[in-house]
Amino acid sequence: MSGPYVIRGSVSLPEAELMWRFSRSSGPGGQHVNTTDSQVELRFDLAKTEALPPVWKDRALAKLAGRLVDGVISVRSSEHRSQWRNRETAAVRLASLLAEATVPPKPRRATRIPRGINERRLREKKQRSDTKRGRSGRDWG
Repeated sequence: MSGPYVIRGSVSLPEAELMWRFSRSSGPGGQHVNTTDSQVELRFDLAKTEALPPVWKDRALAKLAGRLVDGVISVRSSEHRSQWRNRETAAVRLASLLAEATVPPKPRRATRIPRGINERRLREKKQRSDTKRGRSGRDWG
């Protein structure tokens, strides 16, 4: 492995909390593929980790809810023929996924409704009201 995988700032993926699973990969590679476990599945228990700040953890759990199984996020890589390169790819993909999921939402900018829009809305409401009032048959006699 090429060291700690930084999520953002000084927060990185703890190597002790990463669960690796290897299997035979499909696709090109000839007989080599039939004998080596080059496909990598990387699992990270997001619900139980202490490596992320609580705010980040809550944000990530909310944004990645569709991808989680019992609070565990899983990333699979089988693009390369080498297990080492697939491990690198999976770890980088997991780190970028967590970095994207922990970005704080943009603050809402307070805006005012322009006076003209409000006046037009009230004028149209008044016209509609007059139209409906004119439909009542009380003056027909």
